[in-house]
Amino acid sequence: MKQRDVNASGPSDFRFELARWSIFAILILTYILVYFHRMAPGVVSEYLMADFSISGARLGSLAAVYFAVYAVMQIPSGVIADTLGTRTSIIFGNLVAGTGSILFGLAPGFEIALAGRFLVGLGVSVVFIAIMKNNAVWFHEKVFGIMSGLTLFFGNLGGVLAAGPLAQVLTVFQWRTVFTGIGSLSLILALAGFLIVRNKPQDMGFDPPNTYGGSLDIHTRHWVTNLKSVAMTLEVWPGFWVQLGMIGSSYAFMGLWGIRYLQDVHHLSRGASANLMTAQLLSFALGALFWGWISDRIGRRKPFLIAAAAAFLVSWPMLMFLPWTTGISGYVLFAFMGFAASGFVITFAAAKEIVHPNLSGMGVSMVNTGCFVGTALAQPLVGYIADLTWDGTLAAGVRVYSAGDYQNGFIAMIILCILSLIAAFRVRETFCRNSFKE
Repeated sequence: MKQRDVNASGPSDFRFELARWSIFAILILTYILVYFHRMAPGVVSEYLMADFSISGARLGSLAAVYFAVYAVMQIPSGVIADTLGTRTSIIFGNLVAGTGSILFGLAPGFEIALAGRFLVGLGVSVVFIAIMKNNAVWFHEKVFGIMSGLTLFFGNLGGVLAAGPLAQVLTVFQWRTVFTGIGSLSLILALAGFLIVRNKPQDMGFDPPNTYGGSLDIHTRHWVTNLKSVAMTLEVWPGFWVQLGMIGSSYAFMGLWGIRYLQDVHHLSRGASANLMTAQLLSFALGALFWGWISDRIGRRKPFLIAAAAAFLVSWPMLMFLPWTTGISGYVLFAFMGFAASGFVITFAAAKEIVHPNLSGMGVSMVNTGCFVGTALAQPLVGYIADLTWDGTLAAGVRVYSAGDYQNGFIAMIILCILSLIAAFRVRETFCRNSFKE
């Protein structure tokens, strides 16, 4: 096959750009649905509690099973991405997630709904690592930070859709219809992945944008050996703890308890509560783009990660103790929380730049596991703590928690954020270059 001349522009160059951005588009559309599933339980929580007659702890478990299976699958996802490639991940990920979403939408009871959420989590768990792997092999390493931010920006649009827009859709359609429709869209994207996505430029006759020196050939070693080498790289692990504390607490709030908190404590409607969460999610999306860009532009990782972790830690006492209102000050506060939390995106670039370039999928998956371990712990933990002090108040069969109930749970979130800030100081500065040493 004729390969692309990277020093010239012309038809070959155009075909390369068309190929990689077409693949990126399929992956991003899939990732938008990943975030939709991640954040939607917060908006439909009232329906779930009523339809399945469940407590706060069981609601937390229903939302968290997605994150639990996601966490378990992160290391396998890295192995799949580095061995079988992005194409396999996207095709089968969409097939399983689509089936799970349809099952969730049709569920007659809690157990079937739990099984549906499990399948959704299983299917979407391979998507992000596949995209990071795709970004590492289809784009130059100098733009990996901004590509990570761009990925999270578009993905978070799915979270935005799962807030205010979903609340509006629910005034017309039942929540079950929404999830069966989303499941059908995932099946369509599985077909698109089969037709369009390819694992690397060489599969289409193009030269790779990155070339690395060194004698180590990871393809001659068993994947278990490669995985062990990544796991034994201790400098990868601080990113895991950053994500566990920082994003675990953020997703627990944005994806489940934030809207319930605004409804129970501030007596807002579902729509008004969803609007505040939309501000937080949109700021989270824009922030991910900003942190990736500024980190690449300045050529530093660690200072920005520390700043973001510190800002997010401060945002929790602001939420709990400042006299903010549900007007402008509330939107500013929620936007600040989202912007600060999005700085975690830097951990992906830092991890990718520490391990062997061909093991970027495994490196990213290591740190990404922390996000979902943290969320799987935090979502039911807040519900469990709130249940301990709940005074028995019900509204249409749904538990109503007091400000004190929520604040007890938020203290646990502060502890997680302190952990993430400590870990941020332990992240190694890579100066935005791969620093792997054989």
